[in-house]
Amino acid sequence: MFENVFDELKYRGFIEQSTDEDALRDLLGEKKVTSYIGFDPTADSLHVGNLVQILALYHMQKYGHHPIALIGGGTTMIGDPSGKTELRQMMTREKIESNSACIKKQIGKYIDFSGGGTATAVDNADWLLGLGYIEFLRDIGRNFSVNRMLAAESYKMRLETGLNFIEFNYQILQAYDYLELNRRYGCVLQMGGSDQWGNIVAGIDLVRRMEGNEVYALTTPLVTNSAGQKMGKTAQGAVWLDPDRFKPYDFYQYWINVDDQDVIRFMKLFTMLSPEEIAPFEAMQGADLRKAKQKLAYELTAFIHDKSSAEEAQSAAAALFGQGGAKEGAPETVLTDTELGDGMPITVLFAKVGLAPSSSEARRMIRGGGLYFKDERVSDERYLVTAADFKSGDVLLRAGKKRFHLVKISR
Repeated sequence: MFENVFDELKYRGFIEQSTDEDALRDLLGEKKVTSYIGFDPTADSLHVGNLVQILALYHMQKYGHHPIALIGGGTTMIGDPSGKTELRQMMTREKIESNSACIKKQIGKYIDFSGGGTATAVDNADWLLGLGYIEFLRDIGRNFSVNRMLAAESYKMRLETGLNFIEFNYQILQAYDYLELNRRYGCVLQMGGSDQWGNIVAGIDLVRRMEGNEVYALTTPLVTNSAGQKMGKTAQGAVWLDPDRFKPYDFYQYWINVDDQDVIRFMKLFTMLSPEEIAPFEAMQGADLRKAKQKLAYELTAFIHDKSSAEEAQSAAAALFGQGGAKEGAPETVLTDTELGDGMPITVLFAKVGLAPSSSEARRMIRGGGLYFKDERVSDERYLVTAADFKSGDVLLRAGKKRFHLVKISR
């Protein structure tokens, strides 16, 4: 195993940029360090795009450091312009508070907030919402250069489409978070995605000006697949970590279907497997990479959900792909006699279970030969699914080669 968390983060591909890498590595090896990452509660669940940040905190805690998960109950009322081409939709205070509670609980599955100073969850609403505007401008705002802020990538992109004044304040508030955490907890390291570099550096500068303390930054790469596309999007939408929003089987299949070029990189980044355990998979090529994908999918599903869910998903995938195993855990929809009525158009059924975005898209997919009903390619887009189709039991739907769905009927 690694002796320094910095070395493990580097091996696994977590480090995109850092301030004074040698000094930061030495610091992490010499004493226990308090670090933080912010999560704005824009939804009631985190998604695959947040996994790198969650795991960065996880590794910090594993090595005995003190990670802080900062829930952005205050900053979400402003909205981070980073990576966005238009103003985020404003959210109510009540919705933000509800989302914040969900996000804190979700992160708590992977980071131990039980006490003893090993990890802390805080909400920046505690100090941001009570700030006096004039006092804040005089004490904090005077430390920021408008010219430097406009040079930041997060703002430059938005200047072309229109940067709202409320968003312009986001960097100042994030920098103030770093100052508050440094004062309250002795936090000396802020981590975040590479798109947050400008905001984090602004925080470093503010801490240095206000407190005279030396603090550090570490950014992680924005994870994309081999085609350069941002991770976490599917035909069903975002890959949520909440099992009620994205089923464990679908989560398992998401990782099974990653590109061959990505599997080892994701195995290092997203699993707890040691370098020695990963090494045999690095030598695999061609069809053998299927084993590496199965390992990646199993390990990550077990970590994000639990081992039982991972085993069910693995067994269901084996059954659906004709390799034995039980279909329990596979995605399924139960129809009532009332819903089925005298017959449900097959295009409606495929849209209902999520294998097609809409009925019209299902028709297009049928014409392209991409939809299957009971292992037979659908050719009649006007076909009506009736109770008679369920006489022999459950009905299996398939889109393409890898997306399955079981349909059952409740009588």
